[in-house]
This record gives sequence, structure tokens and C-alpha cells, in this order.
Amino acid sequence: MFSFSNNASVKAFHHLLSTLSCKHSSSFFTHASLLSLISNAKSLPQTKQSHASALLNAFLPQSISLCASLILKYATFHDPTTSLYLFHQTLPFSRSAFLWNTLIRALSVARVNDDFRTYNQMVKMGVRLDDHTFPFVLKACADSLSVQKGREIHGAVFKLGFDSDVFVGNTLLLFYGNCGGVKDVKRVFDEMLERDVVSWNSLIGVFSVHGFYAEAIHLFCELNLRSGFRPNMVSVVSVLPVCAGLEDGVTGRQIHCYVVKTGLDSQVTVGNALVDVYGKCGYVKDSRRVFDELSERNGVSWNAIITSLAYLERNQDALEMFRLMIDGGVKPNSVTLSSMLPVLVELKLFDFGKEIHGFSLRFGLESDIFIANALIDMYAKSGRSLQASNVFNQIGEKNIVSWNAMVANFSQNRLELAAVDLVRQMQADGEIPNSVTFTNVLPACARIGFLRPGKEIHARAIRTGSSVDLFVSNALTDMYAKCGCLNLARRVFKISLRDEVSYNILIIGYSQTTNCSESLRLFLEMGIKGMKLDVVSYMGVISACANLAALKQGKEVHGLAVRKLMKSRGAKKNPGCSWVQIDNQVHAFVAGERMMNVDSSLLCADP
Repeated sequence: MFSFSNNASVKAFHHLLSTLSCKHSSSFFTHASLLSLISNAKSLPQTKQSHASALLNAFLPQSISLCASLILKYATFHDPTTSLYLFHQTLPFSRSAFLWNTLIRALSVARVNDDFRTYNQMVKMGVRLDDHTFPFVLKACADSLSVQKGREIHGAVFKLGFDSDVFVGNTLLLFYGNCGGVKDVKRVFDEMLERDVVSWNSLIGVFSVHGFYAEAIHLFCELNLRSGFRPNMVSVVSVLPVCAGLEDGVTGRQIHCYVVKTGLDSQVTVGNALVDVYGKCGYVKDSRRVFDELSERNGVSWNAIITSLAYLERNQDALEMFRLMIDGGVKPNSVTLSSMLPVLVELKLFDFGKEIHGFSLRFGLESDIFIANALIDMYAKSGRSLQASNVFNQIGEKNIVSWNAMVANFSQNRLELAAVDLVRQMQADGEIPNSVTFTNVLPACARIGFLRPGKEIHARAIRTGSSVDLFVSNALTDMYAKCGCLNLARRVFKISLRDEVSYNILIIGYSQTTNCSESLRLFLEMGIKGMKLDVVSYMGVISACANLAALKQGKEVHGLAVRKLMKSRGAKKNPGCSWVQIDNQVHAFVAGERMMNVDSSLLCADP
């Protein structure tokens, strides 16, 4: 049974009911008053009460409008069975598509997939489809990702001449945006004879979701300058995340100016998007200023500023904002908690993390997958492997992030065999390991010389296409090197992308073998390619020189290391200096300097 959302709505409904009863003796209502009563129903019991009044006053099943209102209300409160009953009772009195359209819409509202039986029956019975039929049924196609049915209905739209209807066109954009590709959406948009701002917003949204950021910004500019329409709140909220994704603060500022000029800055949704875009673009002060100037704040506002600060690694500031949020009486939600847990990990405030875990338990948020994954990571990094395992085991539906966090937990806490076994278990459970999985488990194999499972993981990485990932290839190279198989490590190195880490792994690996000269060769190759030589590079090559008793090369590497250290600290070596006496006058000069104001004939004269 549906529970009342609050006492105020219950009292308001009963007040309306009593008012109508006073106006109409013996509880008789007019048709208009019953429509008002149904539209004001805030719960399933209130809807049933309205339904009963309509039956008592003999308006049902004949009244199409009352039946349609009740069908939608029952669907809203998750009672589609009664909606269907009402439809079949009133259908004999229906002479148009209105009641059919209402049922299609109601099933969509109730999230009931009838496999388009209602629409198919409607067509079979020869009911004349209208401009409301297609938007409702296309919405159902978009919700259920029914591509083939949607294309079939698109054909019917053209056949019956509804392709010029802007409302139908916008719903086609929604359908292809959910089910098709960007090309389909763009084609429908280009073929629309009439467009409105919803059409433009739909295309901007599709470009944004599919990562076509430059096109989304270009389209926003087109909407603003040449479409004949002005961007509204939806346009702005759709394009600002694009600026955040591109870290394009300049365009973000321009859109902010437009927002202020048009008065959209009073909308909390727009303000929240601005807080986020400034944060993602690195403008901390601007993000905080927009947040402070918000006339109204909600949970999303606080989440936006906290996630922005966390994104910029301003962890102490993020923690302070979280405290202000709590002090302000705003209840944190799953987004807040899952954003704060990594912040506490970075600040090493693990006890505070346990308090957040307790908070999530008290408010029933522990089942949220994002919080659970963040808790696993927090407990793993604090060395509490058992607590991480407890959180993992209580997750109902684990995702790939859950498995990866748990593999990392075992690997980081020296439970190498458990890490390898968990990767096997996740595959048995139907989860496909990704590059993060392999990057987490391969160091575990490397530490204990677990060559055979390492080779199995290598094969799996090749099958899934993850072996081309730089982090995976480096982990594979490291695993083979530490297992004593430098030939296999070198083979992975040769066929993979390489960075400084790739070279350092082999420099260290070869320095411990009889083939130490290979470390020197790789070290020189790094210098020739302009790669950054770090502490690991120098440690590896000096160790190789020691094993080779190569004193000359060792001194050269030592000199190179000293010069790099001096450069990093801003120190300078005094340049070489010499002098020459010409006509009883001494001229001093340093390396690379030219003598000025000296007669060249003197330099060429005989002594």
C-alpha cells in the first residue's frame, strides 16, 4: 500500500473533499469537480476514493475524460492492473485514439513493458492514429530500447504525414538519442521542417552524452545566434558539463555571462552546473563565489562544491565544506558520502571514514554501490582488509568497480593468493576483468614469483584487448622481470607502448643479471629519446655499473646525476675562465665569450 508523503497533502485532499461534499448534497459531484478531485489525489487511497465517487455519481464507465485521469493516476501510484481494468470498461464508449494514447502513456509511467501489444491492437482495430499517439509510443520505444519497433513507427510517421509535427519530431530525437547513434539523431534534426528550442536542446544533449563536445558547443552557439530562439535553462545545463569535460573555462565564463544577462542565474540548477564547471576547470575561487552567491542551495549544490574541491585535490577544503553542510542541516546523500570517502583516504582520516560508514548504516545507504565501493577502497588503504571483505560480501549486485576494489585490497595488503583467486572467482561469476583488474593483480603475481597464474592473466588480457593498455603492459613487463623471465619481459616491452616506467622496469631487471650492459644501453636510449631520468633510472644503471665494475661509466652517470641535481636546485657551476696579454694589456674571457673592441690585426701579428 502506498504511504502518504506528508500529512499536509492528506489534509489538503480531505479539505477539498469536504468542500465539494458541502456544495453538493448527498455526496453528489459534478463532472468538473470530480476531475479536480482526481487531479489533486496525492496517493493510491485518495485515488481510490475519487474513483468510488465517480462510480457513485454514475459518471463511469461512460466518461472518457474521468477514466483517462484515473488511468494515469493509478499508473502513477504503480497500480497498472486497475488502469487496464478502467480502460476495458470505458473502451466501448470511446470513438477516438484518446483513451488508447492514455493507456500507452500510463504503461510508460508505470514502467510496464507490454511489448507494444496496446499499440499493435490499436492499429489492428483500425483506430485512427493521431499526433499524440506517436510521441507516447516512441517514448515507450526509447525507454525499452526497442530499436526495430521504433524504426517501424518512424516509417508510420512518414506514411501518415506526421513528420512535419514538431512534437513528434522531438520525440524521434529522444528515441534515436537513447537507441540509435548520433548520425540518426542529426539526420532527424536536419529533416525537421519546424524546430523549437526543445529540438535544439535534444541534439545538444545527445552530442554531450556521446562525447561530441566541440559539436555540442558549436550547436549551442548556433542556437543562440542563428536559430531564432534563445537558449533556456535546459540548454545551459546541457552545455555546461561539456565545458567541464573539455576543461574549457573560457567558454564556461561566456555562458556564465549569458546566464547573468538573461536572469537564469536565479535558477539553482544553473548555479549548480556553474559550480561544477568552474571546479572542473580549476577555477576554485570562481566555483566558491558562485556557490556563495546562490540564493537557494540544495543537496546537489553542496555535492557540486565538494566534488569540485575533491577533483582539484583540495581535500582539506572539501572536508571543511562537508562540515559546513552538516552544520547547515543538509542531509548528505550517497553522492556526498561516496565523494567524501576518497577525500578522507587522502587525508588519512580513516576513523572519520568509519564514522561515515556508521552514518550510511543508520540511514540505509550502505547498499548503495558507490558508497560500498568507496568503503572497500578506504578500508583497503587503511590496512583493514577484513572490514573491506565484509563490505564486499554484503553487496547485493557487485559491479566491475567492486571486484577491482577488492582485488586491489588483497594485493595492497599482501594477500597475493587471495587476489589471484578473486580474479578467477569474478570470471566464474560472469564478470569480465578489465585493464584495472589486471593492473591490480599482476603486482601480486610479481611479488611472490607466481609465473603460471601471471601467464594466465596475460592470456586473458590479450583476449580482452587490455594488453595494449600502457599500465597493463608495464605490469606484465614488471611481473615477468621479477619472476626471472627477462626474455618474456623484453618481448612485452618491444610490442607495447613505452614510457619512463617501462624503461625503468627493464633497467632494474637487467642490473641484477649477468647482462648488466643492457641496463646501460637502455639508460642511454632513454636519454637519446629525451625521456625524464628519475631516481629509479639512476639506481638501476649505477647498480649495473657496480656489477660490471665499470668505473668510467659509473663516474659519467654520477656526474650526470650531480648536474641534474644542481639544475633542479638552481645551482650554477662557475664557467671556465682564461686570459690573454696583448700590448701589455690583459684580456680575460670565459668559455663561449667573444673578445670585443680588439684590433683583429693584433691577433694575426707575429710574436
